[in-house]
Amino acid sequence: MTQTAAPTARYIEPKALMRIRSLELRVKAVMEGFVTGLHRSPFHGFSVEFTEYRQFSNGDDPRFLDWKVVARSDRYYIKRFEDETNLRCHLLVDNSRSMSYGSGTFAKADYAKTLAACLAYSLSQQRDAVGLVLFDEKVEDQLPARFRHGHLRQILVALERATGGQSTNLVEPLERVASQVRKRGLVVLISDLLAPTTGLERALTALSSCGHELVVFQTLDPRELDFGFESAALFVDQESGRELYVDPATSRDHYKRRLDAHLSELRTICEKLGAIYHLVPTDMPLEILLGEFFTESQRLKSRGRQSRRSTGGARST
Repeated sequence: MTQTAAPTARYIEPKALMRIRSLELRVKAVMEGFVTGLHRSPFHGFSVEFTEYRQFSNGDDPRFLDWKVVARSDRYYIKRFEDETNLRCHLLVDNSRSMSYGSGTFAKADYAKTLAACLAYSLSQQRDAVGLVLFDEKVEDQLPARFRHGHLRQILVALERATGGQSTNLVEPLERVASQVRKRGLVVLISDLLAPTTGLERALTALSSCGHELVVFQTLDPRELDFGFESAALFVDQESGRELYVDPATSRDHYKRRLDAHLSELRTICEKLGAIYHLVPTDMPLEILLGEFFTESQRLKSRGRQSRRSTGGARST
């Protein structure tokens, strides 16, 4: 993964970050000094792109006068701007019991929710509409994509909910967004994706067919990736409660083959649909992910504008 944040940026280790109990304070710790300059924002947060000049007329905002043109021609022209599509982003966050696992001092859920909160905060700062779907085996909470006073606070409060549920259903929240959200936007799925992929490709295809761009953050504990356990122990499935005595020395290779096959299947699904996929160990500094995300979202905005100009609003293929 390319690190797109400024070379001088100081990353906060997730272990230290998660010691901050308040999600809101965690977000502020990550975002302070980071978002500034990530997006081009020439007029106090509005994302706009210059299109052409036209003559100044009564009622126009004099802030948009181009004084260089005035100096050269002695005529008053203002720049016309085209609003970038204010991004409509829907954050789908896995709140199932499997997300409560953590080999260190914090769980995958803590990391995933902090990531979601940072994305919501940053998008709100840019006047983008943000929504939230919190799910386990069913949708537990849903907030529509909005940009208005107090909405970010609602998202943060919802993300503070404890993990629950007995299993993970990846399909229902994706299908709900596909059926309910008519305006195309960005759908961000944050989950460990440790669930059967049956139906996942169909649900993601439905979203892609509606014109939504897709970003997937698969959030896994480092121990889940390397199975770096040393001693034989009793392992308990967080969701089913099933107990299994495992000797890592004899099981590691088999586990890693099964995991690699699962990850490969997920990557193939995402690549087929043009979705952006990130495999995210929970010891990765969040600033790196944010830098990647906002580079991608800016590119997606630009691609959306070009698509509308060339097709008159239809989705380009």
